[in-house]
Amino acid sequence: MKYIGAHVSASGGVDQAVLRAHEIEATAFALFTKNQRQWRAAPLGKEVISAFRNACEKYNYSAAQILPHDSFLINLGHPLEEALEKSRVAFIDELQRCDQLGLTLLNFHPGSHLQQIDEEACLKRIAESVNIALDKTQNVTAVIENTAGQGSNLGFRFEHLAAIIDGVEDKSRVGVCIDTCHAFAGGYDLRTEEDCVKTFEEFERIVGFKYLRGMHLNDAKSAFASRVDRHHSLGEGNIGKTVFSWLMKDSRFDHIPLILETVNPDIWKDEIAWLKSEQN
Repeated sequence: MKYIGAHVSASGGVDQAVLRAHEIEATAFALFTKNQRQWRAAPLGKEVISAFRNACEKYNYSAAQILPHDSFLINLGHPLEEALEKSRVAFIDELQRCDQLGLTLLNFHPGSHLQQIDEEACLKRIAESVNIALDKTQNVTAVIENTAGQGSNLGFRFEHLAAIIDGVEDKSRVGVCIDTCHAFAGGYDLRTEEDCVKTFEEFERIVGFKYLRGMHLNDAKSAFASRVDRHHSLGEGNIGKTVFSWLMKDSRFDHIPLILETVNPDIWKDEIAWLKSEQN
């Protein structure tokens, strides 16, 4: 069974994200548990936690169908110690917030070397950050998202993801989320079924499907291998619809959140309905 949804707004409270997901007939959703553009947020109160959990129960969303995303400010590979520590504290807080809400996954971008340390050192630093955070938290899996490789961001090669996983001590609490736009911009072609087979064979060989805990389903305004992160609506960008239809028919992508981050929320309900129809 496929869990299909979108990254919905949590404006007005995290429980409102659940309602918004239900309204677009999503069977999965993503959200920010705090303002993603701020370092600090008020702790989650008992009423907020209860409202979220009750909404999930009412609309039949389990933790397996929800893929929260951490703050964009966090850089777990930051070359400067003070900034790195700030990111680590914030990441631990994000994991704790997920646990309070009864969630078991937290999606995050790996980190950036900012042209100040080499890739290998940065990847080791990211893995060390994950180890520190997992040691201070419980129940939640850290889900590494592949990136488009824009600027000094790491994670645009499957080898980067594998290197981070290799450095994480508790392999049971680390996974990956593959973003189709990021993969395409990072140099993994997805335009034909043959391309899809080849790309995910490479993913299996280097990372392994056992670590796949979610996906972001996005077309790309950016060109192939451009390392530019520009999302588009399904079928309207440079990838086309083939990969999304192909994914829907492959059981390896069952039982994980498949999340739209496409550019037009007004058609998310239609995109979700089309994805559901492609399962047959």
